[in-house]
Amino acid sequence: MMIDKRLIRTVRESKKYIAWNVIYQWISLVANITMMVSIADLLSRLFANTADRENFVCTVIVVAAAVGIRYFCAVQSAKMGYLSSKAVKKVLREKIYRKLLRLGSSYKEKAQTSEIVQISVEGVEQLETYFGAYLPQFFYAMLAPLTLFIVLGFVNVPAAAVLLVCVPLIPAAIAAVQTWAKKLLSKYWGQYTALGDTFLENLQGLTTLKIYRADDFKNDEMNVEAEKFRKITMKVLTMQLNSITIMDLIAYGGAALGIVMSVTQYSKGNVSLAGCLLIIMLSADFFIPMRQLGSFFHIAMNGMAAGQKIFRLLDLPEAEEKKADCPKGDIVCRDLHFSYDNDREILSGVNMTFKRGAFTAIVGESGCGKSTISAILTGRNKGYGGSVSVGETELSEIREADLMENITYISHQSYLFKGTVRDNLLMGKPDASDSELWEVLERVNLADFVRNEKGLDTGLSEKASNLSGGQCQRLALARALLHDSPIYIFDEATSNIDVESENDIMNEIQNLAESKTVILISHRLVNVVKADAIYVMVNGKIAESGKHRELLENKADYEKLWEAQQRLENYGKDGAVQ
Repeated sequence: MMIDKRLIRTVRESKKYIAWNVIYQWISLVANITMMVSIADLLSRLFANTADRENFVCTVIVVAAAVGIRYFCAVQSAKMGYLSSKAVKKVLREKIYRKLLRLGSSYKEKAQTSEIVQISVEGVEQLETYFGAYLPQFFYAMLAPLTLFIVLGFVNVPAAAVLLVCVPLIPAAIAAVQTWAKKLLSKYWGQYTALGDTFLENLQGLTTLKIYRADDFKNDEMNVEAEKFRKITMKVLTMQLNSITIMDLIAYGGAALGIVMSVTQYSKGNVSLAGCLLIIMLSADFFIPMRQLGSFFHIAMNGMAAGQKIFRLLDLPEAEEKKADCPKGDIVCRDLHFSYDNDREILSGVNMTFKRGAFTAIVGESGCGKSTISAILTGRNKGYGGSVSVGETELSEIREADLMENITYISHQSYLFKGTVRDNLLMGKPDASDSELWEVLERVNLADFVRNEKGLDTGLSEKASNLSGGQCQRLALARALLHDSPIYIFDEATSNIDVESENDIMNEIQNLAESKTVILISHRLVNVVKADAIYVMVNGKIAESGKHRELLENKADYEKLWEAQQRLENYGKDGAVQ
């Protein structure tokens, strides 16, 4: 009952800790039985007025020893539970992490980020309790009643038998609600991940929602999801409360029945007073382990539901391992198509060539498909139609690790981790010397700021929230420069930052374009003026291409965007820049 063999096989290391946990609990039980035997004997002697000083001393010594042993066993049992939980977290999170690495940067095509976060954090925490508390209690709850039955069988078989027979009523009650509880908890986790997915999506797109004034609509949508989650949570709590009440009635009723049997047997002369007292004192111990197991039942159900979601992730099919290296050469897109869903095609027959060692720009209004192209080139979007080749090799045949070695991607939201400036820079080149780190900081005009703080040991909070937007982007660019790959893709890398930082970044991008293949995606056309080739996208298609001056002379989409931006940037100024 409630044993997932695959889970146990997956975390084999936990078996020894579970076994020792059970052993320590059983030793504690034996010590408790010994203590109760001594106390029952003393009480019977007191009743018979035959107790002496030696009996008292002996009982005190036994009780003290039993308490000490039980304390030691409780500490060791808790330690084994901790070690088991530690093994579970280490093994499962490592398996999830390695699975995501094998799925690659396009993992989001097969699993939602919010669900992965939830099962990696709270789901594994539920399994921590499953292995650290439920499984040891399960085996101990089987062993304890049998041990007590054997001991009390020497005292009075009928009373011991009645107590033993009543014990299975608790797991029977658990089994009665198991099927319903399993379905309910499955719905609970489904609703939980749905709420998390909605929350994460809205949080990530909060700026867009504000711009389009859709935040009230999404707020109402979130409230609906939250209400569904509240209702399913209340159903789970109601189920837990009802099942606990039933288990308490059985446990206390069984213990009371054992007491009645012991008194009855004593009144018939079938058991001594010491035996009667021993049965009374140990009656509850028949049911406490199973009752404790019942209290872990819902945790175990939650853990198993989380385990099923973890295994669904671990069982996701993986693409065959690619064998081709990323060659040097032009990047060519031919008749490129892509859709995130079947209702709308994002890219429709796109043809592009990114010359090796050239500076190429992609421009267009928001939603035209610019960032989708960058996601395809970096391997984050794999389900494309048509052809994308690097040199003479199809992109889909290139090993992802080699692709990441040769292509560096910098977005407007490049992630900076909590730690120090040095920690973040070394992600670009782990073996970089301090002089190399200072060199790239100088290149992005950030060295003076870092020196005025704590140097390379300047602390960063999560997402570098203690830096300005421009400083974050310059630090992300410095890290990218350390990576020193032949291809760089800048996806709106100068979006929403101050003018000074934008100029510093654009200067470095243009310097980089002298020796690297640079692809710049930008909404601001003044940044692409010096590009060797510019592709103008409209509704997922290439509307026109050429150099800045050629596109202005075409008097088409690019020229309209340019004129509109120039009017906005020169609003209120005398004259206009042509």
